[in-house]
Amino acid sequence: MEGKSALNRSIDDVSKHYSSMFSLPSTRKALLAVAVECMVVGAVAFFVAPTYGLAGALALGVLLILLTLTADLIITQLLLRIDPIYSIRRTLALSAVGWAFWLPFILIGLALKFPFGTIYWVKLCLVGYAVVITLRGIVIIATCSAAAWRKFMAVLINPLLCIIGFAIFWAGIPVVNQLQTALLIVLFPIVASVAVYVFTSSLESMGKKTFGINSFPLFRAFMLNWVASLNEPLEELFEKTGRDADVKVNFLKFDASQPKAAIIVPQVHYGPFKNVGSSPLPWLMKREFEKEFNCTACVPLGIVGHELDLASQTQNRKIITQVISQAKSESTADFASPAVRGTQDVATATCQIFGDTAFLSFSLAPETTEDLPQELGRIVSQEAEKLGLKAAVVTNAHNSITDVVEVEKYVGALRVAATQSLQMAVSQPAEHFMVGAATVYPKEFSMYDGLGQGGITATVVQVGQQKTAYVVIDGNNMVSGLREKILSALTASGFSPSEVLTTDTHTVSALSSGRRVKKGYHPIGEAMNHNILINYIVDVAKKAEANMEPCKSQAVHLVVPKVRIIGEAYLQALSTLTHKSIQKAKQLAPLVFGLEGLVLVLLLILL
Repeated sequence: MEGKSALNRSIDDVSKHYSSMFSLPSTRKALLAVAVECMVVGAVAFFVAPTYGLAGALALGVLLILLTLTADLIITQLLLRIDPIYSIRRTLALSAVGWAFWLPFILIGLALKFPFGTIYWVKLCLVGYAVVITLRGIVIIATCSAAAWRKFMAVLINPLLCIIGFAIFWAGIPVVNQLQTALLIVLFPIVASVAVYVFTSSLESMGKKTFGINSFPLFRAFMLNWVASLNEPLEELFEKTGRDADVKVNFLKFDASQPKAAIIVPQVHYGPFKNVGSSPLPWLMKREFEKEFNCTACVPLGIVGHELDLASQTQNRKIITQVISQAKSESTADFASPAVRGTQDVATATCQIFGDTAFLSFSLAPETTEDLPQELGRIVSQEAEKLGLKAAVVTNAHNSITDVVEVEKYVGALRVAATQSLQMAVSQPAEHFMVGAATVYPKEFSMYDGLGQGGITATVVQVGQQKTAYVVIDGNNMVSGLREKILSALTASGFSPSEVLTTDTHTVSALSSGRRVKKGYHPIGEAMNHNILINYIVDVAKKAEANMEPCKSQAVHLVVPKVRIIGEAYLQALSTLTHKSIQKAKQLAPLVFGLEGLVLVLLLILL
């Protein structure tokens, strides 16, 4: 239990770091940054060699801008044109960062020029040249999947063209030995390349030895997903390293003269993040089921955690195909009990019986309701069988999150609440029932705000005079206190008892960057106007109420064999590899790049 919680927290940490790796500037801002940096170099050149005049010195700045742009165009249009990461925007951003590293050496050289002579400015410029090669080497090797010679050229062409621009300027400075300078221009990239090789190969071997994972192919796959939303490279790795499992799917289908609604609960976790693996399964399942049966469907979360993330879209398709195939039989159960609610401490279990199947949803709101242990689902099924029911469809409402996660603390209370609600539901008289369903897609909210592509779906069930609304929001959890506001609004509109659930889709994770995203995603309500959201929920419940019809239900329980899942061990490795790599890099960097700096200084002294 503790291991599962630790795993879930680790994956959420990966999403948080992944979504805040960096924020790239726009092409215009990157270009402006390069222009400003190069013109600063030109201004510095005027103070170093005033004999050129201000116009001559600033001409150096303009030349450096043109050389940088030329190099970046060659990289994006020729060398790395098939690599989706390296657009002109990103190559310009890398160049801007490179100049940001180069400028301090240029400025320090200017300071040294006055007491020691112009030659020290030249030497510091050459050190900055080597530093930029080192920076570009690490970035391009880690992120680019092109052939080795293409990567090598992409690393060198920008700093090499720029240092040639400097060399043209230095030609007019009498104290500069042109032969010596040319030799250093050749030797410094060799020194930098050796340092980069030692650094990157050490990180690569650490990944292999510790986790059996090649660090840089994995990082490249992450980067392709981050910058270009390509899920295939990561999913190929997951398919290779995952394991097969038999996946259970439970669902309730409601039919009038035609299919009316469905509540589908695969025993799959909708992660790990963004568009990778089973993250989009809730809305994919909803879309395909609705297309096939011309009805409204929703896909809440089952009693699972990250140990059951699917490896790829291929695996999503396996489950969707099987669900649609099994849903074609006729519904026969025409009686249902009123919905009831059992409580114990903060644990709540909302239960309603359709035919011989219990539909039950757990919540710990207003405390954190995160992923629940699979053991809890098995306990509910056993309790249902003891009471004479054939099966149970169990969901995790996943509808409250705070900074404190203590799910383990409430497992006993959840079990008591479940047993209580099952006993209460069984004791209620069963009656004919009506069902209505509707979905709304609020235009005010996007995935960046935490609302997935599945929108907000309400399934309303009327038994006697009682109308119960099951509202499923395609999002990853909900801010604490919002559930209570929603339920209060639904009660005021005649729907009670009701429940609001989120799918826990991780398509909304690892999208937004910046300090305001604390968890790597926005829970429902964190970046949304609550009044607007609640109005949408009440409206969609009323739309569902308006199309209610007498229905029969069908409970389907199936097993999809040999579904590829990422696997707990691999996910655990993924969740710690980033942190381990950062720690290793911090240990290596002072040693490797300190030695590089020492060699560069020795070359400057000796030559």
